[in-house]
Amino acid sequence: MSVRRVMGSEVEYGISVVGQPTANPMLASSVVVNSYASTAGRSRPARWDFEEESPLRDARGFDMSRGQADPTQLTDEDLGLANRILTNGARLYVDHAHPEFSSPEVVTPLDLVRWDKAGEQVMLAATRRAAQLPQGENIVLYKNNTDGKGASYGAHENYLMRRSTPFADIVRHLTPFFVSRQVVCGAGRVGIGQDGREHGFQVSQRADFFETEVGLETTLKRPIINTRDEPHADPEQHRRLHVIIGDANLAEVSTYLKVGTTSLVLAMIEDGFITTDLTLEGPVAALRAVSHDPTLTHLVTLRDGRSMTAVQLQRVYLELAHAYVDERLGGDVDAQTKDVLARWGSVLDRLERDPMECATELDWVAKYQLLRRYQERDGLSWDDAKLHLIDLQYADIRPEKGLYHRLVDAGRIERLLTDEQVEAAVHEPPEETRAYFRGRCLAKFGASVAAASWDSVILDLPGRESLQRIPTVDPLRGTRAHVGRLLDECETAEALFAALTG
Repeated sequence: MSVRRVMGSEVEYGISVVGQPTANPMLASSVVVNSYASTAGRSRPARWDFEEESPLRDARGFDMSRGQADPTQLTDEDLGLANRILTNGARLYVDHAHPEFSSPEVVTPLDLVRWDKAGEQVMLAATRRAAQLPQGENIVLYKNNTDGKGASYGAHENYLMRRSTPFADIVRHLTPFFVSRQVVCGAGRVGIGQDGREHGFQVSQRADFFETEVGLETTLKRPIINTRDEPHADPEQHRRLHVIIGDANLAEVSTYLKVGTTSLVLAMIEDGFITTDLTLEGPVAALRAVSHDPTLTHLVTLRDGRSMTAVQLQRVYLELAHAYVDERLGGDVDAQTKDVLARWGSVLDRLERDPMECATELDWVAKYQLLRRYQERDGLSWDDAKLHLIDLQYADIRPEKGLYHRLVDAGRIERLLTDEQVEAAVHEPPEETRAYFRGRCLAKFGASVAAASWDSVILDLPGRESLQRIPTVDPLRGTRAHVGRLLDECETAEALFAALTG
């Protein structure tokens, strides 16, 4: 009934090695991850525990066979690539050809923004460390979703949901929301089509790479609704909705609204509150058409014959969310839920009036305004290579090079967090989820942590022949309130294990 729920993000970063256009991206990504890990000063880094992973389990009630799966779907295999767990509870690893930061579990949209931004700082520190190595790898990372040559990489979201919610309801009510929410959280892109060959600007970096409505895949035949059923929690009670359709955002307000509005819509779906049929005719085609029209005037067609813009469709969800929160919470609404609703409405009002009014808040509008100014100043058309370079430079995570950072420094992008809050999140875990226990164990007992995952911490204790697994199945246990004092009082991993096992 509010924006609060267990959630997290996973961002794959675009990567290039300066002066080496043919450099192996997998090796370069390994350098990034290992460079950051080397700053922790641990002689034996904890490995990732794959035992509880089940990437081929489908929410529609079956398991895909390993023989049928594309190799990119087998995320439960240790391929020997760099894979690290951080003291803030996050996972930093190589996902095929990209370095990826998977945030720790959080329970509010603002916390997700905070640890997502911490991921940018982790990646920046890693590239700077890599440049100091003897071989002097000059690696540049981009928080974007496509190389402009036909390849796309993900910025995924994860939301814990009630298992009792019929998956058909999730598909029916979430598909129109995902098709239309790009007007709020798109990252913007120069070029249309997967390879960007058609000239123009579009709202979303990812829209052109989706080919079906529902499916298990994430790297081919991408679906609007992904069906991976890997809860990382009690499977009898929970499912983890794995969202692959979002863009990688730099603007804090874009990320905040992306996850805040989605969390509210999921709450309405769980409680059976949405009775209006908003089913779209041809949602994949609609997704692309909305993205290709930065004027936001394109009309999508509903199955019942109605037509409306993506902004108007978002407004339907907003009005439902207001009614839902009023009915369930009344005046007892928490501050972030109230803020998400207010910002959502304000953004939609201004997008409908003139999208450029949102240039200080939304990535795609900020980028579009920047590009239009270059066009007007230099007489550039959309096929000019300079505009593609500006698009890429917007996503450069280096503060001295990235155009997003230039806009922030100029006061032209709104911040929700301070630099100090983000820097603290680089090292410290969230306090309201099991990530607190995982992160504190790594920070305090790192030499004794053999492995960890979302579901467990595995200790290597003196005098014991086998490793000792501490389950962390409940995402809302292992919080500071739950184990903070215990972790403070225990001086060794042996003492902690003895206290937990009695």
